[in-house]
Amino acid sequence: MSAPAEPVASAKRTGPRTPIDVIKVGGHEQDDPAFVAGLAAAVAGLRADGRLVVVVHGGGRAINDLQARLGHDVRVVDGLRATDDAGMDVVEMVLSGLANKRLVAAFVAAGHDAMGLSGVDRGLLRCRKLDHMGGDLGRVGQMTAVRAEVLYALLDAGVVPIVSPVALGEDGRSWNVNADTAAAAVAEAMGAARLLLVSNVPGVRLGGGIAPRLDAAAIEAAIAAGEIQGGMVPKVRAALAAVAAGVVEARVVDLAGLADGGGTAIVGRAES
Repeated sequence: MSAPAEPVASAKRTGPRTPIDVIKVGGHEQDDPAFVAGLAAAVAGLRADGRLVVVVHGGGRAINDLQARLGHDVRVVDGLRATDDAGMDVVEMVLSGLANKRLVAAFVAAGHDAMGLSGVDRGLLRCRKLDHMGGDLGRVGQMTAVRAEVLYALLDAGVVPIVSPVALGEDGRSWNVNADTAAAAVAEAMGAARLLLVSNVPGVRLGGGIAPRLDAAAIEAAIAAGEIQGGMVPKVRAALAAVAAGVVEARVVDLAGLADGGGTAIVGRAES
C-alpha cells in the first residue's frame, strides 16, 4: 500500500470556463487499432459537445515486452511497476516514445490537432520518490505538482494534449509515475469536471457484476478481500484521490461507457 496522496500544486483557473475531461487510457487498449480509432472518435464527440480533453496514457504491455526481450526482471506490487535504472530507460523509451507517438499519430489521422509530450517536457509533471509499504520500488514517483498552464495553453490553441506519465523528480531525473495516478493529478490541478479511467473492462467487477457506484469504504474493503486487485487497485485509488480533491466526477469505464456515461462511478463517501 502506498502513502496517502498529497495535494498537487498548481495554479487553477478561476471564473467560468469550458469543462475539461481528463481521459486515461491503458497500454493494453493501445495495442488494438480499432480501440484507438474508437477512442479518437469518442474524443471528437466530447469536443463537439463543447468539452476540452486531455489524454494521459500508460503502456504496460509494451514495457513488459521490451523488458522481456532485454532480459530484465519484471516486478509489480499492488499494480505498480518496480523500476530500477535500467527499467527506467525502458519505461521512458516506451511511454514517451513509442506509445505516445502511436497515439498522437492515430489522433492526428482522425482529424484532431494533437500533440504528445511527457511529464518531463517543460517540467509538466513533478514528483518525489514514492514511499510504498510493499518495499522499495526504485524510481517510482508520487506526484507533487502539475504545470497546468502548459496544458491550458494547448487547449486554448485547439490542441488535444496526449501526455506520457514520465515525471521529473527532485533529483532532476525522469521517474516512473503510474498513469492512473498521473491522470488524477492532472485532473485535480486543472480543476477538471471529469476523470475518465478507460479500461478493457466496463467498470469495477465485484460479485460477478459491474458495480455502478463505489465509495471509499467499499473500495478499501474490496481491496482487503482481494476482490479488487492488480492494476485496478491504483486505478480506483486514483479516482478516489481525484474526487477528494474536488474533481466532480470520476469513472472507471470501457470505450462504450466513455460515450454513454456507463461504468463505475467512484464517490468519496456513501450517499445518504
